Amino acid sequence: MKNGHAQTASRVTAGVTFAARLAFENICHAFGPDSETLRDVTLAAEPGEVLCLLGPSGSGKTTLLRIAAGIESQSTGRVLLNDREIAGPSVFLPPEKRSIGLVFQDFALFPHLTILENVRFGLTALSSEEGRREAMIALARVGLEDYAASYPHVLSGGEQQRVALARALAPRPAVLLMDEPFSGLDSRLKDSVRAETLSILRESRATAIVVTHDAEEAMRMGDRIALLKDGRLVQSGRAEELYLRPANLFAAGFFSELNVFQARVKDKMLDTPVGRIASPGFAEGAETTVAVRLTGFDVSETAGEFEARIVARRFLGVVELLELAVSGTDEPVRARVRCGALSTKARDIWLSLRKSDVLLFETRRESA
Repeated sequence: MKNGHAQTASRVTAGVTFAARLAFENICHAFGPDSETLRDVTLAAEPGEVLCLLGPSGSGKTTLLRIAAGIESQSTGRVLLNDREIAGPSVFLPPEKRSIGLVFQDFALFPHLTILENVRFGLTALSSEEGRREAMIALARVGLEDYAASYPHVLSGGEQQRVALARALAPRPAVLLMDEPFSGLDSRLKDSVRAETLSILRESRATAIVVTHDAEEAMRMGDRIALLKDGRLVQSGRAEELYLRPANLFAAGFFSELNVFQARVKDKMLDTPVGRIASPGFAEGAETTVAVRLTGFDVSETAGEFEARIVARRFLGVVELLELAVSGTDEPVRARVRCGALSTKARDIWLSLRKSDVLLFETRRESA
C-alpha cells in the first residue's frame, strides 16, 4: 500500500493568485433564539498567512469557516476580502464568486471519478483542455500526477488528503479554508502530511485558515492562532504568545496540562502546596488561581524545595507521568519528568518548582 508521502520528491512548485486578506467584523451567528454559535467575533487572516482556528467542539470554529466560504450566513457582521464586502447586510456573494477554496474534513472525493476528474471538477469556467492542464498542474504540485487515471479507493488516507488539497488549489483561490484536514489520518502519517501540506501552502502563497481542536497541530501549522470558546474569541496571536502569556485559565489549559491551586496574596506572596510564589501586579488579599504546568517540576531523590510521595507513575517513553501526594492538598499533584530522572524504586522524593512554568490569574475574573 502506498504511504502518504511516497512521491514528495516529484512535486513541482506553482503559485496561485495573489494572496488576499480575509476579515471577519463583529460576526454573530445563531441556529435559533437560544443557540448562539458565534458572538461578536472580529478577526483577520493576513495575505499569505496560515491562521489556525483552535478550540473545543462547539466553539464555533467550523461555523466561522462556513460563513467565510458562503455555505452559512451570519446573523450580523461582515466578511471582507481585501476590504471588499463579500457578506454583510446588503451583500452576499455565492461561494463560487468568492475566490475561496475549501478542503472538507472527510476529503469529499467522488468515488466514481478519477483523480484527475476529481481535481478538475471545480474548473467549470475553463475549456476541457485548459481544465485538464490546470488539474495536472495541481496534481503535480502535490506529487500525485502519476495517479491521474486512478480512483480514490486505491489511495491511502494521506494521498486522498493531498488530492483534496489539489482540488481546492486548482482554481487558484486567494484564500484556502481547511476544516480539520488531518483528523481522518493515521497518527503515524499526520506529521509528514502536515509538513507536506504546510510546504504546499507556502509555495502556493494562498492565505489559509485551518480549523483544528489540537493545540500542538495549531502551533505546528499556524503563523497565528485564534482560540475560540463558546462562540467568542478568547485570544489570538503567535503560538509563543498564547503559550507564554495566556489570557485566562482556559487558554492556559488548552496549551498545557495544569495543576491548579487557589491562594490569597499576602505580603506580595502566594502560599501553595508546591511552594511560595511571588505575585507581582496582584493586590494584597486578592484571591488568585495558580496554574502550574506538569513540566514545571525538577525531581530529585536527595534534595529540593519540598517533599512528595509517588502514588503512581506511568512510563510514556521519553517522559514519565507521576502522581504525587503533597502536603497541603488532597488532590494528587501531577508531574511529567524525564525518564531516568528517578530510580525505579524511588518513592519519597524532592521537588523544585520552575517559576517559568507558573501562571497566575485573578480568581474573580476566571469565575465571571
